Amino acid sequence: MTDLEPRKGTPSPRLAEPEFRRRFLGQFQDPAYDPLQAELGRIADAAWDAYSHSRKSPHTRKAGPGFADPDYDLSVDWIAARDAIREAERRHGDPALPARILLVCGSSRSEHTCPSEMSKTFRLTELAREVFAAADGVEADVLDLSRLASEYGRHIHPCKACFSTSAALCHWPCSCYPNHSLGQVHDWMNEIYPLWVAAHGVMILTPVNWYQVSSPVKLMMDRLVCADGGNPDPTSTQGKDARRAKEMEMAGWDYPRHLAGRLFSVVVHGDVEGAEGVRRSLSDWLSSMNLVPAGPLAEVDRYIGYWEPYAISHAALDKDHAVQEEVRNAARTLLEAVMAQRVGRQVAAGAALREPRQK
Repeated sequence: MTDLEPRKGTPSPRLAEPEFRRRFLGQFQDPAYDPLQAELGRIADAAWDAYSHSRKSPHTRKAGPGFADPDYDLSVDWIAARDAIREAERRHGDPALPARILLVCGSSRSEHTCPSEMSKTFRLTELAREVFAAADGVEADVLDLSRLASEYGRHIHPCKACFSTSAALCHWPCSCYPNHSLGQVHDWMNEIYPLWVAAHGVMILTPVNWYQVSSPVKLMMDRLVCADGGNPDPTSTQGKDARRAKEMEMAGWDYPRHLAGRLFSVVVHGDVEGAEGVRRSLSDWLSSMNLVPAGPLAEVDRYIGYWEPYAISHAALDKDHAVQEEVRNAARTLLEAVMAQRVGRQVAAGAALREPRQK
């Protein structure tokens, strides 16, 4: 075995047909489906055929000019995602268009699911949004990650860690999803990538969940790995040919930073512990992707209702006018930095230097 030979040895996850059908048909428990058992049986037959033949991307077209292999059959899903990113890049680079801010509301809590109450994170996001709404020449997009828990057909599937095999195997945008044969569909990231690309500034607001960011934020973070060194041409690796990707990386990989230069703000709030560590972790992650901190006031970690009952945590936020103003100041700092950067008044020292060690 050479150093570049992909290592194998994990057990196969393939299902036999009876277990596959049991899992597939388990989606249809509502009594409304009872009269449709014959139809569902035929649909299960089709799903098994797709699964057993591993038809990940059943709809493809030739890549065409501009790709390493113009004759390669590319997924139409991936092409659509790539086209959306290119349009976002165009908007990002057009000085005639308003500045764009992406607000990421990271809590999974909302009144539309089991908790039956909005999150404090959403309220803080609204405070920040109002700052941008009142400013001239700026538009804000709100990415409310609570919809992963409350909206039908919303998923961020987990990162499969292609980058750890080779940077060249991690495609930009991610080509791992959708995987139709495995039922891994409705992946939200193909809509989220253009939001990040179009943004001049990104503001992430998250609660602390067990000393970490919330699970929706972590899913998004992991799936953004392709934005930081990922390969924009899946045909160069013939899809997921791991050996070919390893050879490309060893021949010299430039680790393209697809989100470099965008400014960021981070707001982390907790109840008892972990806020500072989570804020530092987020800031380090964003900086490692060559995004730029907007300024000291744009990074906030605070406790709301410290060691008080969770049942009255919203009342604690009502009374904490200082933290409300700190969130507004974080938004104002990001706004000021974005507007200055767009007219060339804010330049990050060292931005033109190339790091001697890449990822």
